[in-house]
Amino acid sequence: MKRLLFTLILMAVGHAVRADVAVLTQHNDLARSGANSNERILNTRNVNTSQFGLLFSRAVDDQIYTQPLIVPNVDLGARGRRTLVFVTTVNDSIYAFDAENPAVSAPYWQVSFLEGGAVPPTAADMTDACGGDYSDFSGNIGIIGTPVIDPLTHTLYVVARTKEKGTNFVQRLHALDARTGAERPGSPVIIAATYPGHGHGSAQGVLTFDGKRGNQRPALALVRGVVYIGWSSHCDWGPYHGWLMGYDARTLGQVAVYNTTPDGANGGIWMSGQAPAADEEGNLYIAVGNGTVGTDANRRDPVNRGESLLKLARAGNSLRLVSWFTPRNWEYLENTDNDFGNSGALLIPGTTLAFSGNKEGKVFLVDRDHMGGLSESDTDTNIVQSFQVSSAGSSFGLYGAPVWWDAADGSYAYVWCKQDRLRQYKFDGRTGKFLLPEFALGPLPDPVGMPGGMLSISANGSAAGTGILWATHPVKCDGNHGVCPGILRAYDAQNVSREIWNSDQTGGRDATGSFAKFVAPTVANGKVYVATFSKLLNVYGLRPVGP
Repeated sequence: MKRLLFTLILMAVGHAVRADVAVLTQHNDLARSGANSNERILNTRNVNTSQFGLLFSRAVDDQIYTQPLIVPNVDLGARGRRTLVFVTTVNDSIYAFDAENPAVSAPYWQVSFLEGGAVPPTAADMTDACGGDYSDFSGNIGIIGTPVIDPLTHTLYVVARTKEKGTNFVQRLHALDARTGAERPGSPVIIAATYPGHGHGSAQGVLTFDGKRGNQRPALALVRGVVYIGWSSHCDWGPYHGWLMGYDARTLGQVAVYNTTPDGANGGIWMSGQAPAADEEGNLYIAVGNGTVGTDANRRDPVNRGESLLKLARAGNSLRLVSWFTPRNWEYLENTDNDFGNSGALLIPGTTLAFSGNKEGKVFLVDRDHMGGLSESDTDTNIVQSFQVSSAGSSFGLYGAPVWWDAADGSYAYVWCKQDRLRQYKFDGRTGKFLLPEFALGPLPDPVGMPGGMLSISANGSAAGTGILWATHPVKCDGNHGVCPGILRAYDAQNVSREIWNSDQTGGRDATGSFAKFVAPTVANGKVYVATFSKLLNVYGLRPVGP
């Protein structure tokens, strides 16, 4: 009788804490907050070396450049309902693993997009990128943009790049049934586009999308029935431009195309793998890297908007520039490779504010409805706020994106620049600005090179003691142009000066393997999913207890 009662209590407790959280898009939501605010299992008391650690790993066929996505309660027919984790590789493969059961090591399904002799493009194919010494990728460049999942139709959207017949570089948008991996009707579609303009690489007033040079680095976004996809280039290998395209999620027909510099050059959209943000009305927010700013006659001409934060609205079969912001020192940023578009946009919950940063280690807070354009003065007085978030200026830039938590004692943003310390900033809701200086600093800097910390937040609402700031970063070498050992860290999100756990504290037991560049951890239902370049997906959580 006692055993039965104990079992019933355990079942009740398990039911009470079970959240069944889905992570369907990069950094959790369209605001790109990076937060799972429904984490009811992990907290600052049980994430420690005795209770928390590596549970299991799943082998894949190459490096993982995309954030793991989670779908709970997936109907797999005779296999029952399972929580799945989806990961992709640069070898053009996608896997659906059991997200929770260590005993189920094989994927429920796996799809390779390499058919008929197709191979993934490689770094060696980017012959003139970086002057012929291209090392941003160490090998294959198949799938590198995080997919997005529609929970209503159980459809996963992903872009795969292939090289076919030796010289034909093709990018395709695939729509897969998340339950089986089967292609949806009409899938895949070859990505192609033209845009009116007389910029670099144009012919007779038309720009044509280049499937070889186009670097599909940003995560995909699903907004009001449209899948949005962004592109930059490989190491400013021109001629190139920034492209943003929209495809109807149901038919896969192309419904919108935008070019950042149609009468200029460059202007890539890469945002360190961040997806475009979107507000309640479906407007999109992207950060654009180095490229032409306006025209020689008018730097405020909206036709070319390199080095800018943009707000775009769907207008029929096009995307219309609604508002924009360009830093006053854009020319310096352009000439010193400290461009703007390395950090994606965060839309601050409950406000009309957007937050982004640049390679200079500076962040900008703007009214997203009236971003301010280009200042008439020598400073950025046209925006809400700007300030330095790195201790050493232009040598220590912000890569990745800020994350956000609405805690019981206030709201916080977190950033981690390269070779610098994790920083926590408190937001003053009355003034609509951040309180300076920072609220708290992480205890140690990211020791070497790029890119700093890739961040995520987990918490049970605003409850004290539940907020955890998770971060991955490289150790012992520069993660931008090398494959480096990585580390996963956990901090008390109430005050990040307190680190509560890291994957190196237990020797080799919890080691992460090689760092996955620009990939944030995914936290859901008591587990932390970490992509690696070691051909492994690592899954962390509360360790089983003995009898």
